[in-house]
Amino acid sequence: MDYVLKNQHLTVTFTKKGGALTSIKNEAGLEYLWQGDPKYWSGQAPVLFPICGSLRDERAVTKSGKEVRMPRHGIVRKEEFELESFTDDDITFSISSTPHMLDQYPFPFVLTITYLLKNNEVTVRYGIKNTGTEDMPCFIGGHPAFRCPLEPGEAYEEYEILFEKEEEASNPTPDTRTGLIDMENRTFLSWNKRNLPLSHQLFEQDSVIFDRISSRKVTLRHKEKKQGVELSFDGFPYLVIWSSANHGPFVALEPWTGLSTCSDEDDVLEHKRNHMSLKPGEEKQLEYKISII
Repeated sequence: MDYVLKNQHLTVTFTKKGGALTSIKNEAGLEYLWQGDPKYWSGQAPVLFPICGSLRDERAVTKSGKEVRMPRHGIVRKEEFELESFTDDDITFSISSTPHMLDQYPFPFVLTITYLLKNNEVTVRYGIKNTGTEDMPCFIGGHPAFRCPLEPGEAYEEYEILFEKEEEASNPTPDTRTGLIDMENRTFLSWNKRNLPLSHQLFEQDSVIFDRISSRKVTLRHKEKKQGVELSFDGFPYLVIWSSANHGPFVALEPWTGLSTCSDEDDVLEHKRNHMSLKPGEEKQLEYKISII
């Protein structure tokens, strides 16, 4: 069953599978969200929890010696969520740890995802609660992908990503064999540090990772028409930009609190960059916003 929030600007659709977005249409019916063609990538906008990216050999340990075994992007994005509330302006889904999840990630939790629709903007709000008896290390991230190009007759190369501030020109290199990140070998992009022209060549080595980003807002837009989407991501220290290596007609703008295990990190979960640690009973919220422009 699909659930729909609608106002005079947008019609936004959701599913309990992954508690995820499945459609964002403007008043003219133009679809902005990637529709999940498996030829390129079957996903759309999954939530990444309790890790973003990959662990080395899909495993880690905690400081207390517990074993963690998880696939790329964690354990909830393909699970069925519960519908918690549904009003004219917002909808909330939730999921609680199951025995199968606890076998992979030994920390009881409740995760909620709330979507709020206001004017031309969708707010995605994550709520993470530690329901266990010890400190819980975790990460969370969004993975919304947007159609690019948006209109028939347009080309991928007619689009760009505009950054709020000038950014550093170098990015750590993804290791396509392992899904991990080579921090010692950085890739240098050729751009003016604010306007990143899109090309499929950008994603031949997987994603472009901004690990030293200053901007709190980026815009994916047509260079001339200025039509597109704006992503605001206060509270997320990283932005990952990705499309499929086989020239997928989409761009994912991904705000993450953590990264795949890096070449200069060991396999202790609490040693990973920017890990969050929630005390027993503690709840933390983070949100990002998608605006249609």
